Order: sequence, then C-alpha cells, then structure tokens
Amino acid sequence: MALPQEQGYTIEDIYALPEGTRAELIDGKIYYMAPPNTKHQRISGFLHSKIYQYISNHNGTCETFTAPFAVFLSEDNKNYVEPDISVICDKNKLTDKGCVGAPDWIIEIVSPGSRRMDYFTKLFKYRTAGVKEYWLVDSDKNRILVYNFENEDTQEFTFSDIIKAGIYTDLSIDFSQLNI
Repeated sequence: MALPQEQGYTIEDIYALPEGTRAELIDGKIYYMAPPNTKHQRISGFLHSKIYQYISNHNGTCETFTAPFAVFLSEDNKNYVEPDISVICDKNKLTDKGCVGAPDWIIEIVSPGSRRMDYFTKLFKYRTAGVKEYWLVDSDKNRILVYNFENEDTQEFTFSDIIKAGIYTDLSIDFSQLNI
C-alpha cells in the first residue's frame, strides 16, 4: 500500500491567487510576501539604476529587471521566485512571462519578513539552479554578502564599501553613495 503523498502547490496556484497578492513558490510551498518598505525601494532603485546604466553605457547584452518579475528556476512547475533584482544575459531565457532558468546575477534586499528565506532557502535554490552571483543586501545589519558561485567565493561588505560585480570585469558599486 502506497503512503499518502503531501500535495504541493504549482505555478498555476500562484497565478490563481487574488490580484495583487505577492507570493513565491519554492519546492511546491507558497511563501507570501509583504510589500517592500521605503528603505527597501530606495536600495532597489539605487542598485537597479547603477546596473542598468553600466549595461547601457557599455552596449551590453544583459538585461536587468526588478521585482515583481517572474523567475522560473527550473523546468518543473513547483518553483517560482521574484528576486528584487535579476540580471539575465542569455536572451533565450526571456519569455513574455519572465525568465525561464537561472539569471546570471540575483540581488535580494533583506527585510524582516524575508530574512530566513533570503539567507537560507533562496541561497540554496539559487546556487543549485545555476545562478552565477548572488548578493544579499541587509541594511539592518549594515552588511552585503556576495556569493560568487562560479568561483565558490563569499565576501562580506558594509554600506561604506565599493563592491565589484563578479559577472563584469569593471562594474563596481559604491554603497556609500546610497542615501537610505
């Protein structure tokens, strides 16, 4: 006799949520998200503008997207995330619905409600999905953790540091310019 299986949620369940409900799906489990606060939005806007300007000024082929932007980490229908910032360099991964597969670079801005998810669950999912670089920006702890999965390297910075992006040879972001 087979054991009863726990039913998980799918991407269809995410799309069936009431309009305006923000949630992510990881391994068939739904995680609801609170709206970002002002500090979170300032950080997101600052980082997005720096990355976008760099790509634009260098006639780059990568694109940068801010949440809400759908990222389908795997081909199954049990994983759907909305990273705060996604940089995608492979145009074949982009569809009308979002990104299918791992972005090259993901930045998550930690909020009180997302701390455990960002530091543990997403770190593991992003690494195993093939993300090249993952930044965790935590203003409450004055810390930016940079995971370069290709080099298997992790570095820790503060909001007074200049941080070099690993997927580019000459992009550095000066966090001391950020006014939060």
